[in-house]
Amino acid sequence: MKNPSDSSGISFTALYTGAVWHQNGLSDDSLATSQGRWLYHLMTPFEAASQLIAGGNLRTFLLQRHLIIDHLIERAIKEQGIDQVLEIACGMSPRGLRLRQHHPTLHVVEADLPDMAARKALRLMATNRLGQHHQVTPIDILAETGEYTLEAVVERVLDPGKPFIVITEGLTSYFPLKVIDGFWQRLGKVMAKQPGSIYLSESYLMPQQPLIRGGLKASASLLGRMTRSQVSFHFEDDEQAREHLENQGFPEVRVHNPADFYDLLPIPRSRQDPFVRVIEARS
Repeated sequence: MKNPSDSSGISFTALYTGAVWHQNGLSDDSLATSQGRWLYHLMTPFEAASQLIAGGNLRTFLLQRHLIIDHLIERAIKEQGIDQVLEIACGMSPRGLRLRQHHPTLHVVEADLPDMAARKALRLMATNRLGQHHQVTPIDILAETGEYTLEAVVERVLDPGKPFIVITEGLTSYFPLKVIDGFWQRLGKVMAKQPGSIYLSESYLMPQQPLIRGGLKASASLLGRMTRSQVSFHFEDDEQAREHLENQGFPEVRVHNPADFYDLLPIPRSRQDPFVRVIEARS
């Protein structure tokens, strides 16, 4: 396994996630990849088995977290007037395109590791989607010096006088907690300089049922080998997640259960309590 502070293997999963968005009508054809389609079909039998045994699968959780994060972004734009969004680990996420379509004056910045950022930028440039208010930039959340650091990117691409929304979807679980804590602490300090900023992410809770728990650990181990990373379940319950994020420098944290949105959003339902949670932290 690679060094846990090296994030170079994670973009692999962005292709699968991008295919899930595309297969569910959430994405644009310009973001579809042949690798993503291959992975989607490869994973279909495993996803079906997980749905049958556990009452939910990875695709269910991906759609739950994605649509809930979108809902929270829309709420922040409408209720707080936030007009700049930074999506870290953007991969082939269609969120930037959808946001710009619904809010033409919104300033959207998508960020990822250099190779993935370049791939995303080329696809958006080919369809004339990039411009002054929609950018793609490289970032390495674990870098401590240089132009790819979190601090350098925020200073370079966002208006320092206004709050912003920052999103890390499908990123933090690929690192041990002690590694991602460093990023969270730095992000908390960056957001504190622009009061009213919001951080949106997700976390997966380890279920208590032995069969499901064992299956998830096996899946995490397989995914970790495929991405050369350490897939981690950081928290046992909502309260532990909330307290931990507060201790990293976020004074206000809410942990959202997808089940609370079943009657509000068109999200798939899990047969049991969903394993995924959406984190909403404010500066």
